[in-house]
Amino acid sequence: MRDTILTIIIVVNVLCGVLVYFIPDMGNYILLTIASAVTLLAIYDAFIQKKHSLMRAFPVVARLRWVFEEEREKIQQYFIEDDLNGTPINREKRSIVYQRAKKEIETVPFGTQHNVYEKGYEFVKHSLFPKDHHHIKGNRVLIGSNKCTQKYDASIINISAMSFGSLSKNAIMALNQGAKMGKFAHNTGEGGISPYHLQGGDLIFQVGTGYFGAGKSVEGKRVFDDDIFKKNAVRPEVKMIEIKFSQGAKPGHGGILPAKKNTEEIAKIRSVEPYTRVDSPPGHDAFSNFEEMISFIQKVRELSEGKPIGIKFCVGDNEEIEEMIKTFAEANNYPDFISVDGGEGGTGSAPLEFSNYVGTPLLEGLAFVDKTLKKYKLRSEIKIIASGKAIDAFDIVKYKGLGADVIGMARSFMLSLGCIQARECNLDTCPVGVATQDDDLVKALVVGDKNVRVNNYHSKTIDAVKEVVAAMGKESISEIEAKHIFRRNKAGDISSLDKIYFS
Repeated sequence: MRDTILTIIIVVNVLCGVLVYFIPDMGNYILLTIASAVTLLAIYDAFIQKKHSLMRAFPVVARLRWVFEEEREKIQQYFIEDDLNGTPINREKRSIVYQRAKKEIETVPFGTQHNVYEKGYEFVKHSLFPKDHHHIKGNRVLIGSNKCTQKYDASIINISAMSFGSLSKNAIMALNQGAKMGKFAHNTGEGGISPYHLQGGDLIFQVGTGYFGAGKSVEGKRVFDDDIFKKNAVRPEVKMIEIKFSQGAKPGHGGILPAKKNTEEIAKIRSVEPYTRVDSPPGHDAFSNFEEMISFIQKVRELSEGKPIGIKFCVGDNEEIEEMIKTFAEANNYPDFISVDGGEGGTGSAPLEFSNYVGTPLLEGLAFVDKTLKKYKLRSEIKIIASGKAIDAFDIVKYKGLGADVIGMARSFMLSLGCIQARECNLDTCPVGVATQDDDLVKALVVGDKNVRVNNYHSKTIDAVKEVVAAMGKESISEIEAKHIFRRNKAGDISSLDKIYFS
């Protein structure tokens, strides 16, 4: 095959030369130049380079493989997948975010595309006496235990943790400005508080294992620092503090900021060397057991002058989580909220094994934390924030039924910014300027347009939740329980989520 390809290329090159000889105009010269370049490339592929055996066997032609591989995600998304089979977020879900963000028509023609008799199909039952959705209550939740002096009135939908570094400055500004417009909270992620977070929106200041914005480097080791933390924690924009143990995409692994994304500006905010890969440690240095954790939570609460303090984790060993909650009860000291992340969580950069096979999926983890808090009589004091690929109103109703007080959403808010799920978050090549530090790509994201879309998506989704709850005959979102949501099992029978997760 190599000889055949080379012969064809050389013959074409010769014919172009003949054409130029008899008709020496500019177009033919350009044609000859292209043919000559392809001939030289073919000779290089076939005889000089030794790295790629495919290129030696199929010179020039084999390069198409890399072209199609590079564009595979886009080809798959635009030409192959249908509305329901795309992953990690299918076209139907992506479309509802775009429609709500742009305030476009969001109704569905000709009925559902879902197979309602398929195993795993989920739904809620409506009432013959639905309520007026304009009067549905429960879209805000007061977060703060009896240990807290600055309780926070939170929306049931907030922006989940995404750092500046993972996202561009324009994306962060648009998210925060949108949060200000809609009066909901924006989680900083573990990368610390940047100037782009300070656009007037409420902040959840996340403290990760790298203590960015809450610590410093000592002999190459990241350590918590009281003064650095307090300077950020007492900011008026900061409404809650979240101590991150793990995230669903890579639990027990720590964060990764690729070197290409670690610009001088980001490095200064995080107090690290620029253009180096930054790995957050898998665990905290400030404490090593539950008793020390409680002391650390109390210290952080005092340093922040009484703001709600929470912990975030993806559920791992159930016995370990129960032991932690039992220790909270025995010590009569505990966080004000627990953020439960699901193993299906997303990130810009995670090892495949951790993304696919480590961590409990959200539904099981959420139900377990809710049950365990009730078992130790702490449920009234500790609120639960759930995060795990929530997109539409049904996702929120389902998570509320399984025990969530508040929902944290990350990828859906990225979609509201214009994310096209190109899945290039870890390459610094995000084509829409959301997950990149490339200046030219960042400029493509117009903050003054996208901030409105962030707010639109939030408000329209809240409205959709109210409509679903009203159709169920409830007067408040807080009335939703697991017994109100149903799933078809493999035998075709229907069971409530209460029987599946709480019996």
